[in-house]
Amino acid sequence: MATPEKATCVIIGSGPAGYTAAIYASRANMNPILYTGSEPGGQLMITTDVENYPGYPEGVQGPTMMDDFMKQAERFGTQIRREMITKVDFSGEKHKLWTETGHELEADSVIISTGASAKWLGLENEQRLARNGGGVSACAVCDGFFYRGLDVAIVGAGDTAAEEALYLSKLCKNVHMLVRRDEMRASKIMQERVKKAENITIHWNTETVDVLGQDEVEGALVVNNKTKEESTLKVQGFFVAIGHKPNTGIFKEFLDMDETGYLITTPGRSYTNVEGVFASGDAQDHIYRQAVTAAGSGCMAALDAERYLAEKGVI
Repeated sequence: MATPEKATCVIIGSGPAGYTAAIYASRANMNPILYTGSEPGGQLMITTDVENYPGYPEGVQGPTMMDDFMKQAERFGTQIRREMITKVDFSGEKHKLWTETGHELEADSVIISTGASAKWLGLENEQRLARNGGGVSACAVCDGFFYRGLDVAIVGAGDTAAEEALYLSKLCKNVHMLVRRDEMRASKIMQERVKKAENITIHWNTETVDVLGQDEVEGALVVNNKTKEESTLKVQGFFVAIGHKPNTGIFKEFLDMDETGYLITTPGRSYTNVEGVFASGDAQDHIYRQAVTAAGSGCMAALDAERYLAEKGVI
């Protein structure tokens, strides 16, 4: 039986949180090993224009920005491995991890930055236009700016959908909110705000049949699930706000998480309920979900891990 590889710090995930944690951990002589997972760079790899991240005055392509993060982490000595961690055991003093190929590691500290994946409707054109930057997005705060003065649609009925619809209403000419049932799940106060917005039209009992457009969104084909009547909404942007699923399934046995699966950390810190295991980015943040806040929490996790390792006499 092979001897497990010893590691001071293992970082799981490679979005802004993971790469930032790696930069700080490397500079603190923690010799981090970062596992990128199945989607190196995370959600930003399907984001075309990023214009709200400080330091890029002309904006930047999401994949380009993640490549910059990766190169900076490598520059300071981070080992980046394009593999996936598929199993962990946090029950002992040393944290055990296994990769998809069966390679075993024993780590003094672990930083989790596995992110969260947006839930999609699953329509072929929705996926194609999202991948190609053609006007389909799961983040109104990230991409709403590009649709100033245009007409957009947003799918969802919870607080997040209501908040994003209101955000879009301040930028866009008209916002069509597509609600599957005859009521919303959002809190009463959020519902009232949406209903009071003059340029938000709520389409009750409405589901999306298709997103129209070859290279860019040109409309949405929708159906009333009561009357079965189909209609086309002329929109240039299509936003999906039906929730996110944190990529935290492999930690369920060991780490505290909320009912959705977001990891619970000590308020204002990155500590999980297991000593030596820290969480950052969208795996533990269901409120902000921005690249800049993810990067900040990655920094926090690395600093917390550094202090922990120093107190243990590991570094």
